[in-house]
Amino acid sequence: MDYSFIAIMAVVVMVCIGLVFGFILASADKKFAMEENPLIGEVKEALPQGQCGACGFAGCAKYAEAVVLDPDVAPNLCVPGKAEVAEIVAKLTGKIAEATEPKFAHVKCRGGNGIAKLAYEYKGVHDCAAAKIIQQGPKFCKFGCLGFGNCTRSCPFGAMHMGEDGLPVIDKRLCTGCGKCASICPNHVIELLPISAKVAISCSSKDFGAAAMKNCKAMCIGCGSCMRNCSHQEEGAIKIVDHLAVVNQAVCHNCDNATCMTKCPTGAINEMIKGSFKKEEKVG
Repeated sequence: MDYSFIAIMAVVVMVCIGLVFGFILASADKKFAMEENPLIGEVKEALPQGQCGACGFAGCAKYAEAVVLDPDVAPNLCVPGKAEVAEIVAKLTGKIAEATEPKFAHVKCRGGNGIAKLAYEYKGVHDCAAAKIIQQGPKFCKFGCLGFGNCTRSCPFGAMHMGEDGLPVIDKRLCTGCGKCASICPNHVIELLPISAKVAISCSSKDFGAAAMKNCKAMCIGCGSCMRNCSHQEEGAIKIVDHLAVVNQAVCHNCDNATCMTKCPTGAINEMIKGSFKKEEKVG
């Protein structure tokens, strides 16, 4: 029996079957294809194409389709596009774009190299999620930045890079506030702040007291000095939650004498001016 002939015939038959099914599928696709609304393409072109998902949809194309076809989808959901893109989308779709305040990413950790003590030397995969699997990370503080750059690699706008101290650095000029870096951080060290934020806590630790400070010289120790010295204490501008100071940006005001910062024994509170640090604080 000539097995080579049988093999060749089998291949020929499979190719023929593939061609037939391909022709059937192509015909069906052509027959049942729905013509795309050209307005969807115009809206898509107006979007920044970051594919960040901050709008709540799986990419720019899906948002463009939804905002055109669904009257309940707002035209201002593209966070990276800000007001400029919102106005274009609103004009194209005939909707009203309500004003929203831009946001930026803020790193809630200053425990970089030489500041946060190491529990062991990690030599595994250069990935934050992988490092966290081993005893919650190589630092004694288990709440801070792991320092392997998952956030910087995920930024679709090139607004982040790793600094020499092993912490992510955010370029506020390029940051769109899309939140992709915040969503990928396994320790939830990155938060989104409104551009009008005046004060920010640069720590995520829930450890308490002087003993905890041995792990990191820059951590919030939950002493409550900031809260007690806040001129808007009655409004709840600053609270201590799980041994960590938390700022309510909705009621926090820029005081002429920001005693919440001056009274902080570790410098864990920073004054912000239009999304940037007003000054660099030295630690240690």
